[in-house]
Amino acid sequence: MKREDAFIYACVIIGGGIGLMLGKPFPGVVVGLGLGYLLKSVVNKDKEK
Repeated sequence: MKREDAFIYACVIIGGGIGLMLGKPFPGVVVGLGLGYLLKSVVNKDKEK
């Protein structure tokens, strides 16, 4: 597993957990997925420099 993929998985799990606490897990997973991809793109940009 790559380091960048770990960001995505972690954000999805955290988003799902927060969504479960609020009673709607699917939107939490979707938001977590989006945040994970944003973090992944930030990490990839730092690697290129």
